[in-house]
Amino acid sequence: MKLVLHPEVEATRLARLAAASAPMRVVNCASEAEAEAEIADADGFFGKLTPSMLAAARQLRWVQSPTASLEHYIFPALAEHPLQLTNMRGLFHDNIADHVFGCMLCFARNLHIYIRQQQQRQWKPYGGRKEGQSFRSGPAVTTGIDLSHTTLAGSTLGVVGLGSIGSEIARRGVCFGMRVVAVDSDPRHAPAGVTGPWNTDRLDDLLAESDYVVIAAPHTPDTAGLFRSDKFALMKSSGVLINIGRGVIVNLDDLCSALDEGEIGGAALDVYEVEPLPAEHPLWNHENVILTPHIAGHSPAIAERHLEVLLDNAGRFVRGEPLRNVVDKQRWF
Repeated sequence: MKLVLHPEVEATRLARLAAASAPMRVVNCASEAEAEAEIADADGFFGKLTPSMLAAARQLRWVQSPTASLEHYIFPALAEHPLQLTNMRGLFHDNIADHVFGCMLCFARNLHIYIRQQQQRQWKPYGGRKEGQSFRSGPAVTTGIDLSHTTLAGSTLGVVGLGSIGSEIARRGVCFGMRVVAVDSDPRHAPAGVTGPWNTDRLDDLLAESDYVVIAAPHTPDTAGLFRSDKFALMKSSGVLINIGRGVIVNLDDLCSALDEGEIGGAALDVYEVEPLPAEHPLWNHENVILTPHIAGHSPAIAERHLEVLLDNAGRFVRGEPLRNVVDKQRWF
């Protein structure tokens, strides 16, 4: 048996992979031409597979994608090929859930507003202020309360996509005392305390009921452009949209219009239709928007988790065991 790697991996990782794959031979290819030649009699492949590589392969049975997302990986010949494709899903659930709840807490407590005020040296409760006297004698001081503060407990969290990331977000929502509803194209077991999951034909119900709508769905032919004006119109005027799924799911022009018209209360985006988000884009100007540069899944733990999936699947492949993270190539996940 033979496993081809391209692009090549560094020596330490190669040694660990060779040990996990034994007695399968591992070939580390520095160039695409070398990979195309070596893949002819390969049984497995890890890395970026091209149409020409697949055409050259005579006995390929397993391909491990180096990414969780597959919209830029799958091509027609690969989708039709009988080989098993596996991906890197399941690595990012806790990091992205941290990010989502950081954003939700910002909106609940207006922290994104106060950070900006801090930079301007402003002492001003957001959403309401009152003038009063201090309890000591002396000049009047500014005191007050933030009348727009909310709490996560008792609010409704809607999760679109209940894979590993969506499930972790939903689980944490329950821990925060939130009512959690979810939709998924393949309804499955949900974390304890979650309403649903409903089928995606109930997405409109989720939008109408939710204070926070979190998109945790992958980019597929069904989700591209899913969130447009008609979806924003169904949300609460105080509702917040959070997208940590894929940028193409949300039409940014329609989102800007919804924000300008007050149809929704705010948005937090980590992914965008075009990345980097152009400096002149109007989203940068919205006070009620939090923008991060596609970093929600990053943490020091990811590199080792990534390697562990590859090592695990290589060992499973050699032993003839079921592979981890097998993809439905027609559905891209």
